[in-house]
Amino acid sequence: MHVIVGRKQLAPDVVQTEVEAPLVARKRKAGQFVMIRISEEGERIPLTIADSDPVRGTITLIVQAVGKSTKQLNQLQPGDTLVDVVGPLGKPTHIEPNANVVCIGGGIGAAVVYPILKAYKDSSSHVTSIIGARTKDLLILEQEIRARSEQTIVTTDDGSYGMHGFVTDALKKLMNNGKPIDLVIAIGPVPMMRAVCRVTQEAKIKTIVSLNPIMVDGTGMCGGCRVMVGGKMQFVCVDGPEFEGHEVDFDELTARLKSYVEFEKEAQARYENICGVHCGLES
Repeated sequence: MHVIVGRKQLAPDVVQTEVEAPLVARKRKAGQFVMIRISEEGERIPLTIADSDPVRGTITLIVQAVGKSTKQLNQLQPGDTLVDVVGPLGKPTHIEPNANVVCIGGGIGAAVVYPILKAYKDSSSHVTSIIGARTKDLLILEQEIRARSEQTIVTTDDGSYGMHGFVTDALKKLMNNGKPIDLVIAIGPVPMMRAVCRVTQEAKIKTIVSLNPIMVDGTGMCGGCRVMVGGKMQFVCVDGPEFEGHEVDFDELTARLKSYVEFEKEAQARYENICGVHCGLES
């Protein structure tokens, strides 16, 4: 059992949870993730390790509640437990020291890009960060990202905070400033990552994306997380989660992400009907 030792609400439906997992905390590197289960009957959920404290033996997970299991996870409180925390899984981020790097986080993607930009900052790279959300209330980790970046640009779709527009608008302005960009790392919703890759492909800037498809075991055995990259089949859990964005087949990835939408909706509806007002959910 892994005890939850801290919980913080970051935004509507987004919760930061600190969990006891000393072995994972000591070994994890930027870009890696864990597979967690809330209970013996629960599904496995892949979650990026946003941060860790090897001395305390804890890892930090940031979760957006989008379905039954993630809503259930975000209802847990300090003192509650998770039956499984397996990891660290996936390949760590390949860090290129002394680079001019632009790190882009869209929505919950800010939680995934945060440990990566920290690793680049620690490698003496110049880090510019762009974080975006639909509206101000949905922005997360702004202060933490600012503290680790030479420059941070915030965008909101509705103009309620920061620059009015998309992360791609901010990226284009940076590209027009004249200073060569060595690498772009873009993490967030699939449409956002695709849009960033279209912008950088024209300029021939290397771009890395982190993918989060359907995943069952996290060890490459089930094949559920397969994606096409550069015309070859890859498994995100063992070959990724990071890939060269210009080679990702985003059309196939989008289609696969929709495979179980109806089942997910049914599971969520059943959970909300059972949980009702006791969990603070609308039935």
